[in-house]
Amino acid sequence: MKKPVYLDYAATTPVDPAVAEHMMKFLTLEGVFGNPASRSHGYGWQAEAAVESARRQVADLIHADPREIVWTSGATESDNLAIKGVAELHDQPHIVTSIIEHKAVIDTCRRLEQQGVAVTWLEPDTEGRVSPAAVEAAVQENTVLVSLMMVNNELGSQSDIRCIGRYLRQRGILFHVDAAQAAGKVPVDVSELEVDLLSLSAHKVYGPKGVGALYVRRAPEVRIAAQIHGGGHERGMRSGTLPTHQIIGMGQAFELARVNLNAETDWLEQLRGQFLEGLESLSGVHFNGSREHRVPGIVNLSFDGVEAESLMLGLRHLAVSSGSACASATVEPSFVLRGIGLSDEMAHRALRFSFGRFTTEEEIAFATSQINEVVGRLRSVR
Repeated sequence: MKKPVYLDYAATTPVDPAVAEHMMKFLTLEGVFGNPASRSHGYGWQAEAAVESARRQVADLIHADPREIVWTSGATESDNLAIKGVAELHDQPHIVTSIIEHKAVIDTCRRLEQQGVAVTWLEPDTEGRVSPAAVEAAVQENTVLVSLMMVNNELGSQSDIRCIGRYLRQRGILFHVDAAQAAGKVPVDVSELEVDLLSLSAHKVYGPKGVGALYVRRAPEVRIAAQIHGGGHERGMRSGTLPTHQIIGMGQAFELARVNLNAETDWLEQLRGQFLEGLESLSGVHFNGSREHRVPGIVNLSFDGVEAESLMLGLRHLAVSSGSACASATVEPSFVLRGIGLSDEMAHRALRFSFGRFTTEEEIAFATSQINEVVGRLRSVR
């Protein structure tokens, strides 16, 4: 049976073949398999050198110093480390975030609320963007951290992180940004954005699952408390034996993303245009998110008269999503779509289509023909 056309790159990306091939060199006896923390022999030295090379590759994509990169198991852990790590170091802290963040941020902030931490939940505009004015209005005297995503994982919308970062730096308030959906898709420069903490994930950038990083700006005022203890690895911020092969994979993936960023962005813009053009003849299609401030690879659409679950069943030759992969077990309408003002009915009719490096024009043409056919068929039997 032929595999469905994969249009769920926002959930995860396949590992780039060049990355997978490179990772294999760090697994077996013939390769560099040592523990990077074993500095008493050559096996450990080789592994440590490879890890530090990957650290530089990750840093280069976001224009950071390699010493500012802390390895984690993924963006979820990075979010937890950043938010809990800051809150733990303050008495009666106040945190600002939004109602459409990734669950890794929302659930972390809810947990802190249960422990007595004050949290202000910002509402986005109808395009899924959090305004600088909303952030300024929410800041209090005891605000220690603002946590916002750079690119929304369901909509692809981008908030004005640079403007928000400039204001918070002037106020001396730490700024955490989840950039899991931004890295490798749009330029990310931590100095220009004036962020203090930034979460990254390998598997969103054609690297392996199970590894990520947290950028921690090297400055006396940027301090976080470790959440995993046992050995003091990563300068005391995150203990645990480093998974060399995964880290090498993340480094290689981020290097490929840096080199190919402009060409890949152009390709995704072309695919996006083809996709939307292919649906122009279909009536009752509603675009969710921002048409201007967004990444090119994510398109979220609602279809009049068609439930998303029914549409996905009809689109059995396409792999698409009705929302975030981290919330796909629930039958509730997307909290992100409700957060931008959509009714439950319209939210239940929404699908997310996301394209990537290996998507072809032929696949886009096939996808739009399938959507046109299945939507038409489902509407005719109502």
